[in-house]
Amino acid sequence: MKILVVEDEFTSRLLLQRLLSPYGAVHVAVNGEEAIQACRIALINGEPYDLVTLDIMMPKLDGQAALREIRSLEEEHGYVLGRGAKVVMTSALRDAKNIMSAFREACDGYLSKPIDKEKLFALLRKLEVLDASAEGGD
Repeated sequence: MKILVVEDEFTSRLLLQRLLSPYGAVHVAVNGEEAIQACRIALINGEPYDLVTLDIMMPKLDGQAALREIRSLEEEHGYVLGRGAKVVMTSALRDAKNIMSAFREACDGYLSKPIDKEKLFALLRKLEVLDASAEGGD
C-alpha cells in the first residue's frame, strides 16, 4: 500500500507515520500544496496513493482545498469518484460544518484529534484499506 500523511504538526505526523508504516510505504507532506504536488507526481507516474490522511487546518493551503484539488487531479487521470485514494480527514475541529464539508468534498472518513489508534484502524478496515485480520500497529 502507498500512503501519504499530510500533517503540519510534528507529533501527529510522527504518530501517523509510526502507526501506518507496517502496512506500506509512507510519504509525508507538511501542507496542502505539498500534498497536491505529491498526488500529482504519483498519478503521472501511474503509482497513485491508496490512502491519504489529510489534516484540515494547515498553512498555505488547508485540507479542504487540497482534497478538492486531489479529487480533481484523480478525475483528470481517469479515476471516477470513489475509485481514487481513500482520504481520511483528521482535525481537532469537531464541528458539524467542517465534517459535512469534508464529506461533501468526497473524503472517505473523518477522525478527530488526538488520533485514537483503535478508531483509526477500525476506519481503515471499514474502508477496506486494511483487511479484517490487521491488528492495528503496536
